[in-house]
Amino acid sequence: NKVSPEGTRLFPSGSHKDFSPAGCPGIHGQRYKMTARFRDSSLTHPRVGQRLELECVTTKEDSGVFWVRLDKGETLHFIVFISSLARATFEENQKTSTRFEAKKVGRSYQLVVKSFTPQDEGNYFCLMNSNQLLYFSPRQPAFFPVTTTAAAPTTPTPTTQHGITKKDPCLKTPDPETSKEKELNFFCDIFIWVPLAGTCLLLLAALAVTVILCQRKAYL
Repeated sequence: NKVSPEGTRLFPSGSHKDFSPAGCPGIHGQRYKMTARFRDSSLTHPRVGQRLELECVTTKEDSGVFWVRLDKGETLHFIVFISSLARATFEENQKTSTRFEAKKVGRSYQLVVKSFTPQDEGNYFCLMNSNQLLYFSPRQPAFFPVTTTAAAPTTPTPTTQHGITKKDPCLKTPDPETSKEKELNFFCDIFIWVPLAGTCLLLLAALAVTVILCQRKAYL
C-alpha cells in the first residue's frame, strides 16, 4: 500500500477484493440518505479558476461528515471533516485551508473549492460514520469539459490491389464489468482509508470513528 501527503493508494494494483455483503458490511441497506451535489443545480462542468461550491445533504443531524475526492488515478484524498457543531478540520488537523472552505448550515455540509484547478478534478463524495457503519453519498463528478479538435483533412494515399488490411490484434472490446468493478473497488477502499483519517480526528475532536475494514480474500 502507498501512503503519501498527496493521497492514499489503498490497494496494490492487481489485487482482488471481496465485494460481497460479508466482505463489505455497512455498504448496503443504508438507513440514512446522503446526497453530494453542486450548489448551483445548473452547473455541469467547472471552469478554471471558478469558485466551486458543493453541498452534502443528510437526513441525520447528529453526526459529522467527511468530504473526500477520488482523482483520475484512483487515489483517494481527504479534504475536510465537518462536525455536527460546524467545526471544520482540514489536512494535518488545520482549522483553515488555502484551497478550501467548509461550513454547516442546517443539514447541509458545504464545501467550497476556492479556485478550481486541474488538481481538483475528480469524483467528490461525502461520508458519515454512525454506530460503526459507514454511510456514503453517490459521487459528484467535477471535471473540465472535454475539448475535441477537428482533424485536418488528409489526402488519400494510393493503394495496390494486393494490399491487405489486417485487424489489429490489440484492439479489445471494453469490458463492461471493468467500470463496475472499479466503482465497487472505491467503496471497499473507503473502509480502509476512513479509519486512518478518523484516528487523527479522534485526538482533536474526541470523535469515535470505528469503521469495519474490507479484507482481501484472494489475488488475481
